[in-house]
Amino acid sequence: MAFWGMGLGIGLWMLTAYAFPPRPSLRALVDQLQADPAPTPILSADSEGWALSAGRPFVAALASLGVPSRSLRGDLAVIGKSVDHHLAEKAILALTGLLLPPLVQLVLVLADAGVGWEIPLAASVLFGVGGFFLPDINVRREAARRRSTFRHALSAYLNLIRVLLAGGAGVDGALKYAVGVGKGWAFDQLRHALVTARLTRSTPWSALRQLGVELGVQPLTELAASVSLAGTEGARVRGSLAAKATALRTRELTLAEGDAQAATERMSVPVVVLCAGFLIFIGFPAVANVLGGL
Repeated sequence: MAFWGMGLGIGLWMLTAYAFPPRPSLRALVDQLQADPAPTPILSADSEGWALSAGRPFVAALASLGVPSRSLRGDLAVIGKSVDHHLAEKAILALTGLLLPPLVQLVLVLADAGVGWEIPLAASVLFGVGGFFLPDINVRREAARRRSTFRHALSAYLNLIRVLLAGGAGVDGALKYAVGVGKGWAFDQLRHALVTARLTRSTPWSALRQLGVELGVQPLTELAASVSLAGTEGARVRGSLAAKATALRTRELTLAEGDAQAATERMSVPVVVLCAGFLIFIGFPAVANVLGGL
């Protein structure tokens, strides 16, 4: 009964929050009217899928709780996933985790093999909490992987810009021709940023700076600052770009070496567990005989 009462209460609260969403204060509305318009985001987000359609009634209720956090919103932008899609997926997985153990318990009861209510209740809470936070873990892991890929591609992009500048190309031409050589997700984002700058009649380095902020990649904002000096002040930046490319390669090699060492250490865990199990298997008969003779 306690489980069904808790589930009924959560469902009624979600339906109430969906039917009567909280109203923003007058000060918040006035601040929105007086605030400067935010620049158009360069990173696009996908807002399609069955999870969004199924979990849309719970999106407003979860958003009223202040989720996701600011850092997680940045990770969602990096992987190209909308906030509504993420919240709908969290709701669907949480409800699935909550309802799956009672359904299994019902099947077992019908088969005359049911267990006590304590185990399904604990499993529902555990699976519900796990399903609620599992999308966050997946988003952070995928965002970290994409940022690492982008930094690797940015190192090659810096070298290409340096070569073009040494060949006599201008700053705008170097940025344009260098990005046309590479392929993959990272170069697609760089191309999209430069196209956005051309369509909005802004400078390429401002678009690159905005892309660096949205991605959370500090080397890209530093590149935008260096290229801005070259474009506005005529500064020579070939040496700076070469140093940044070298630093990026060194950082990526260090991270790769650390990941390889961590993987090596994780590989030793199954061997230790296997050896421990083998020792227990060998020593159990002797210990049982000694204890039986007491």
